[in-house]
Amino acid sequence: MATTHPSNPAPFGIALGPLLYYWPRATLLQFYASIADTAVERVYLGEVVCTRRHEMRLADWLEVAQMLRDAGKQVVLSTPVLVESDSDIALMRRVCAQEDFLVEANDLGAVHCLGGRPFIGGPHLNVYHADTLAWLDSLGATGCTVPVEMDGATMIALSAARPAGLALEAMVWGRMPLAFSARCFTARHHRLRKDACEFRCIDYPDGLVANTGEGQAFFTLNGIQTQSATCLDLCEQAPRMADAGIEYLRVSPHATGTLEVIAHLDAMRHGEVPASPAPLMPAQALPSNGYWSGKPGIQWMSQEAMA
Repeated sequence: MATTHPSNPAPFGIALGPLLYYWPRATLLQFYASIADTAVERVYLGEVVCTRRHEMRLADWLEVAQMLRDAGKQVVLSTPVLVESDSDIALMRRVCAQEDFLVEANDLGAVHCLGGRPFIGGPHLNVYHADTLAWLDSLGATGCTVPVEMDGATMIALSAARPAGLALEAMVWGRMPLAFSARCFTARHHRLRKDACEFRCIDYPDGLVANTGEGQAFFTLNGIQTQSATCLDLCEQAPRMADAGIEYLRVSPHATGTLEVIAHLDAMRHGEVPASPAPLMPAQALPSNGYWSGKPGIQWMSQEAMA
């Protein structure tokens, strides 16, 4: 059951971020086929975490990109975040060399490779200041995604001070990417070397949750990436973000909950919200939204407390 929101909501686009996990090819293709029928306007594709993952090659991602474009989606190809090997560099250059799709640059090397062509700055460029936005704008950026730990007040101020014509995007749902390392934590958990990891990431479609000594879920291991164990949920802040001029709200793909969150955001922007909204989470994850209020990111605050 839904109720109509009393006010006219500010418009915003829904973006689906790049898949951060390692899924079997058939599962991935089925997922993106379902995304074609959703209300998402923008879809990011490509491997951003580990270039050793081989279920999908660039040619395969390009086929998915064309399918989604035919379905009316704007498709953006994402570059790897931690570029440290020849294979990483080669993939980054190949993504940047193609001209059929816009590129999300997750490393300044990718910005350099694009040579002034339009791009979107990924969240891992760590943009906190309007001067940085102006610099990226001068290099060809048409948009930028703010870091996940940015508080609401700073985000709103950054939106007000950005260059004209540069769009901002903010992640509103999903496990938060916190750090990258040259070491593969999933392989280490299984007492394997990084270069002989047996691709164990594929066993964890939403990452491997690590607990503290007291048994509290604290981090999620995803290969070389460390994520939050909690799931960010800023969906109820969507109207405020849209009012502040944030053009796109990003949902990070997970094995469960993704389609439901997209539908929830779409209902919100059409003035309809669930009568009793409850956080929609990946399996076994708790919600968090502390960063928005300048609190520890792991915290969950009610809408009344955040008002």
